[in-house]
Amino acid sequence: MPSSVQAGQANLESVPMRRPWGVIIAVLLLAVAVTSVLWLHQRQGPTVGGPFQLVNAATGREVSDQDFRGKWLLVFFGYTHCPDVCPTTLSNIAEAMSQLGPLAEHIQPLFITVDPERDTLPVLIDYTGAFDPRILGLSGSANQIASAAKAYQIYYAKRVIGDDYYMDHTATILVVRPDGSHSASILSTAGPTDITRKLRQLIGNNGR
Repeated sequence: MPSSVQAGQANLESVPMRRPWGVIIAVLLLAVAVTSVLWLHQRQGPTVGGPFQLVNAATGREVSDQDFRGKWLLVFFGYTHCPDVCPTTLSNIAEAMSQLGPLAEHIQPLFITVDPERDTLPVLIDYTGAFDPRILGLSGSANQIASAAKAYQIYYAKRVIGDDYYMDHTATILVVRPDGSHSASILSTAGPTDITRKLRQLIGNNGR
């Protein structure tokens, strides 16, 4: 065999076979991406709402979330000394209840105080009644309120200023279905017409 041919064969044999690493890496990355998407779709977000034990300001008796089954709930956490957000939000809820007409019979607005120290039951009754007698004020012990706020993912904290204090809190209206599950969240900046439109949409799509 000519030496040139032998040299050529030797060179071919000495060159290692090239693996398609680019294709392999691309396939692996695709598999990881598909797995991540499936995991995100299967992963459940944090649950909003749940059981609570609070005191009905109107009766002085303890109530639970079970007592409101069959009603759509508008749940708002706040306090009576709130300078602007709380009175504005409750005023908007009251106006929305008026705009809803007969549909309002299926809705129960709840105002849960985050300041039980000052918001005694008589204070709550007077405060909510000033907006709409259909708005029910709820209070309770510090632990009961903390438990309810945690269930509904509401943040609140006491901020002391000199000899006085105010309550920093989440300003969101939580809409709860008649079965107790969370339906939607409405920002406190929503006007009464926006609240009315949202409730008509939700109740119309999900039944009463």
